[in-house]
Amino acid sequence: MKAEPESRVVKGKDVKFSIDDLYAMKDSTSPWDGVRNFEARNIMRDQMKVGDKVLFYHSNCKVPGIAGTATIVREGYPDYTAFDAEHPYYDAKSTDPNSPKWYMVDVKFESKFDHVISLTCMKDMAQLKEMTLIKRGRLSVQPVRQAEYEYI
Repeated sequence: MKAEPESRVVKGKDVKFSIDDLYAMKDSTSPWDGVRNFEARNIMRDQMKVGDKVLFYHSNCKVPGIAGTATIVREGYPDYTAFDAEHPYYDAKSTDPNSPKWYMVDVKFESKFDHVISLTCMKDMAQLKEMTLIKRGRLSVQPVRQAEYEYI
């Protein structure tokens, strides 16, 4: 799952979120909201299950890469930020809470790596050459094979 560790202001609100921000949350748990890509939404809504492990990826920063791990603690449910006109992730085309367009999951901090495993470094690892992150880097939520997770 990708997050932006450096400041970016949307609708007057800083939307940065790093592995440290997750750790600092109550119970080190947070909703993973604001995903506005249908493929990523489908993964969160249909595939992520409680207990699934997550690689926490920092994107849109000087050194993009995997910063740590987290665990899914709540399966897909409607992303209420889509209905809040004041929220940076508001979606004017998603107006019916009874028929939600966007979903989110809750994640809990597990670990922070001593050093970010950079995307550049991962691209040089033969064991990760088929990883979705390497092949389709723009997707914010992606499946990771067990062997890839264990290697990292």
